[in-house]
Amino acid sequence: MDCSHCGASLVVFEVPVALRAHAPGESARAGLCSTCLRTEAVPDAEPVDADFSRVSPAMPSGEAGAALALALGLLGSLALNRAAVVECCAHAEAAGGDVLLALDRLVADEGVAPHVDLDRRRTQLADLL
Repeated sequence: MDCSHCGASLVVFEVPVALRAHAPGESARAGLCSTCLRTEAVPDAEPVDADFSRVSPAMPSGEAGAALALALGLLGSLALNRAAVVECCAHAEAAGGDVLLALDRLVADEGVAPHVDLDRRRTQLADLL
């Protein structure tokens, strides 16, 4: 499946039940764009691949990766999505991910072209977390 914004491939993952309210369309499955780092809902019939390393080696795996992916998708409007972003980041940390380190590495990764200024958002998130 491809991103509806930039056409790059999506990494399809299961959304943790605790975070479904923050998923696009509150869906059980979502896709993280391997280039622009947007998230979008995907049909339940879409097979799950959840190989976040296809996006970047900086991405954590498993539930931590899913939670960080949701947070990345919400960063376009940090002011409106503040509570959701904080909850997703806390979930990622609890699942063993290091959110700020992952963001640092994503900023330096030339293979991604994020839809937001990740360096600036990383600074803002450091204050929130």
